[in-house]
Order: sequence, then C-alpha cells, then structure tokens
Amino acid sequence: MSTEKFQNRFRTASVRAAWHDYNQGSYFITICTQNREHYFGLISEGKMSLSGIGLHTEDCIRNIETLHKGVYVPTFQVMPNHIHMIIIVDRVTVPTPINFVVERQQRQVKDEYMQHVALRCGDLSHLISRFKRAVTWFANKNHIPFAWQSRFHDHIIRNQMEMNRITKYIQNNVVNWCNDRFFD
Repeated sequence: MSTEKFQNRFRTASVRAAWHDYNQGSYFITICTQNREHYFGLISEGKMSLSGIGLHTEDCIRNIETLHKGVYVPTFQVMPNHIHMIIIVDRVTVPTPINFVVERQQRQVKDEYMQHVALRCGDLSHLISRFKRAVTWFANKNHIPFAWQSRFHDHIIRNQMEMNRITKYIQNNVVNWCNDRFFD
C-alpha cells in the first residue's frame, strides 16, 4: 500500500479530469450506494419497483432542473443499488466565492484550506453533493437505513454519438440488469 498522499493531504488523487473545470458540459453520472446495498428497490421481470427511498431519489432527480437554473437531466435511471443520469450543465446557480467569503467572516472556519478547495470545485460536484445530501436527509428523517458510496463516477460526454450510446445504455439498464457490473 502506498503512503503517498495527493497534494500531501488526501489519501487518493482526484479522479476528475485536470483539464476540465466541470462548470459546463454534458456528463454521464453514476452514483452507487455504500457496499452496493439494494436500497432503491428491486428488479423483477424486467421492471424496476422503487422502494420509498427509491421514489424519493427519483423525485430529487426530477427536481434538479427546477432547483438549478441551467441544469438539464434529459435521462436517468434509478437502479437497486446505483443511479445513472445524464446531466447537462449550462450554468449552475451555486453560491459564488463572494458568498463563501461573507460566510467565512460570519463564523469561525476551522480549516480554511477546505474552503479553498470548495471554491475550486466545479459546479457539477456541488450539484451532486446537494442531491446526495437531499436523499440522505430524507432517509435519516424517516429512519431508513441508507448510505452513499463516498464518490461518484463521471464521464464527460464529448459528442452526439457518445450521447446517443449512453442514453441507450441508461434506457436499457433495467432490462440488462443481470448483465450489469453492479448486479449482485
């Protein structure tokens, strides 16, 4: 096991593309539950039956466009232990660095370096973080055992051919569940 730390602080290097700021673009997103637990429901006879938290997760995805101006989710699929979605970020309305500076002056911040990192995160990461937090809040409020995997996977969609291929994959994900790498 390597003892090297990314930027002498973190246990692993960032998996995000260093050449991209994640403030605009089209992305294929996969978010898994912790230990790939089947929290969101089950698939039977080629149909996804959502649990209570699965229904709430679907509602949260549908509300992304309403809550975030300039963000579009043209297709998504909630699976038993993960979700897939395409997110198109035109312009996300997130707190600006000025808001963070004002907030920092109003309260004591123990780790200013982490504030600096937060300011540099792309809008996509902030959006996914808010989405995951909303689902977790619902689970906690309703005493539903639930946890996310700590990270999420993104793929920058570079052209229409990729967009079409990924859309088809998402739309057929339930039918192809037994062949899915997240199936267990």
